Amino acid sequence: MRGAPRRGAPGRLRIIGGAWRSRRLPVPHAPGLRPTPDRVRETLFNWLQPIMPGARCLDLFAGSGALGFEAASRGAARVVMVERDARLAGHLREQVAALGAQQIEVQARDGLGYLRQCDEGFDLVFLDPPYRTGLLVESIEALERPGLLRPGARVYLEYESDASAPGLPAGWEVLRETRAGEVRGVLVLTPEPPPVAAVPTAPTDPHSPHQTD
Repeated sequence: MRGAPRRGAPGRLRIIGGAWRSRRLPVPHAPGLRPTPDRVRETLFNWLQPIMPGARCLDLFAGSGALGFEAASRGAARVVMVERDARLAGHLREQVAALGAQQIEVQARDGLGYLRQCDEGFDLVFLDPPYRTGLLVESIEALERPGLLRPGARVYLEYESDASAPGLPAGWEVLRETRAGEVRGVLVLTPEPPPVAAVPTAPTDPHSPHQTD
C-alpha cells in the first residue's frame, strides 16, 4: 500500500476487528507508505464480513499489511501478502511471527510477476498499488488469467479519490464504493464461471456382444 511519496506512514497500525481487535502493530517509515485509513478499512470489512470466515485472500501490494492482517484477524483461512520491498517484507514477517499467524504467508517479490506465476485461486484480492503508476490497471488485467479468482471472488480496488475509475473486465460488477479524504475504495464482484455442459452419453445397445447380464 504505497502511494505518491508525499509523507511517511504513521508509526502504528490498529487492527479494527476480529481475533486481534485493537492490536497495534508497528509500521516502518518509508516514502509513500500509506496504510488504508481506519474508516475505509472498517467500512470495507463490514461489507466483507459474511464471506471472511475461511476465505483465501491475496494482498498484492501489501506495504504495511493493513488489509491482509485485518482479513486474517477476521477469519480468513489463508492470506498471501506480496511486497517487493525486501525491508517491508521482512517487517511483515516479523509481525506475522509476533501474532503467531500461521495462515499468513509473505512473498518478497513483484506483484505482477506473482500473478503471472501463481498457481492457486483466491476468494478475495486486495489491489492497493502505488498511486499513478498504472499498476492498478495492469493488475486487473493480470487477474483475468484463468484460475486466479475462485467462483464469485471479490476484488477490492483502492486508488486516489480524484483519479478516473479503472476499466473493468466484462462481467465484473461494482458492489460498493467508499471515500475518505484522498482515498477511494471500490469492492467488485467477479462473475461465476459458466456451467460446464454435460457430455451426452451414447445409449446402450441391449444386443451388443459386450453387454453382460
